[in-house]
Amino acid sequence: MQHWPWYLLIDESFVELSGIRGDLAERAHKVRSRILQWVGIPCCVGIGSTKTLAKLANHIGKTAERKPGSYPSHLAQVCNLAAMSPEERDTIFAATAVQEVWGVGRQISKQLQAGGIQTVQDLMRIDLATIRGHWSVVLERTVRELQGTPCIDLEHNPAPKKEIATTRSFGRPVLELHQLAEAVTDFASRAAEKLRKQSGLANQVLVYIRTSPFRPDPQYSRSITTPLRRPSADTACIAKAALDGLHRIFQPGFKYAKAGVMLLDLQHEGQQQCELDLEGDSQKDRSGLMAALDGLNQRYGKGTLHMASAGVEGNQRVWSMKQERRTPRYTTSWDEIPVAKA
Repeated sequence: MQHWPWYLLIDESFVELSGIRGDLAERAHKVRSRILQWVGIPCCVGIGSTKTLAKLANHIGKTAERKPGSYPSHLAQVCNLAAMSPEERDTIFAATAVQEVWGVGRQISKQLQAGGIQTVQDLMRIDLATIRGHWSVVLERTVRELQGTPCIDLEHNPAPKKEIATTRSFGRPVLELHQLAEAVTDFASRAAEKLRKQSGLANQVLVYIRTSPFRPDPQYSRSITTPLRRPSADTACIAKAALDGLHRIFQPGFKYAKAGVMLLDLQHEGQQQCELDLEGDSQKDRSGLMAALDGLNQRYGKGTLHMASAGVEGNQRVWSMKQERRTPRYTTSWDEIPVAKA
């Protein structure tokens, strides 16, 4: 008999439990208590033999705590499907609507319900060939996971993003072009830093600006995509492309409420098409400079070094976000650590 690994899901973090001995539910309660004590955030834990079952168990634990009576009270906070008998699991799955399954969207759940599949138990018992023929291989994989066969691997490293975006709403309406240029430069710099973290290069830079649709002011919204001559992760190159686009779409007389920069057509830095150096002003390799920039900002804090066109007023810039009600950063800022007085 083949033994599948068990997975634990704490909200949105999967942990593989292969080789873990002892009472899994007891360990999960200790983990939950430690997170609550150290971070101050309550969470629920779900344990299952596949990622889909772990996700479902997490939902059961959360619902049992928030809606007493919906599930047995001993499943609140921590739901361990491994400790359940087949009869108990069938009862739990029969009480869970099919739309609560990870991977079953709104439209698919409506189609399933129209076909008489109302609960998780109904979905588990349907023939796989029927699922594949009427829906998709993706839904078939979900059903196999519900039946206990792992089909979704545990990702130790996130897959590289196909697009990278940095967007922000402004703390106050912005009217001037130079203020928008500061914001766009800052957003482009942050996007370029994210791009370098995944060892990528961008071929196109999109910038957009818009007014607030919730205000009775005249409305304006526009975006433009600027192709790069060569794929790049250089902050200066990306910021210049974003600013060039901004100057082309900016219209005076509007109260702008939001802007953003997106990096498109991404590729890995190890795969690029070069060209002959037929001109004297060929783009220089500044990867070392970018590495130094990222290293200093990581060590001394975001924004320690930045492009001059992003402004020098820090959080006092017109377009900076309002953060009067931001949660204190007890774990990351020495200045915000609470002090107990006798």
